[in-house]
Amino acid sequence: MKATIVETTVPDDSATMTAAACLFHGFSDPSRLAIVRHLALGEHRVVDLTKHLGLAQSTVSKHLACLKNCGSVTSRPEGRASIWSLNHTDTVIELFSAAERLLALTGDAVTLCPDYGTTTPEGAS
Repeated sequence: MKATIVETTVPDDSATMTAAACLFHGFSDPSRLAIVRHLALGEHRVVDLTKHLGLAQSTVSKHLACLKNCGSVTSRPEGRASIWSLNHTDTVIELFSAAERLLALTGDAVTLCPDYGTTTPEGAS
């Protein structure tokens, strides 16, 4: 039986890679990820997000502005407040599920990465 090479649909042009890097950079902050995960549950006001996530109002507002500029969230006025919602919720949930599967496969490798990790391996200075 002859082996078959499966062609992937991963784009390799520079503009697409730049856009993908920008997308992941938008999700690169733990507070932004927490906000996105919370908005995946439904719409929230800033005051609700600050209460649920234990973050300062200024922090939540700053991250929501970033996510809005990236096209990840939208807001609509309701009285004196703004109601925030996640765009493309199902796709974002799929992305998070894929990330969780990849993290399960790599274990601690990501957190130990010398460039982007959060911890230092034992014995390293």
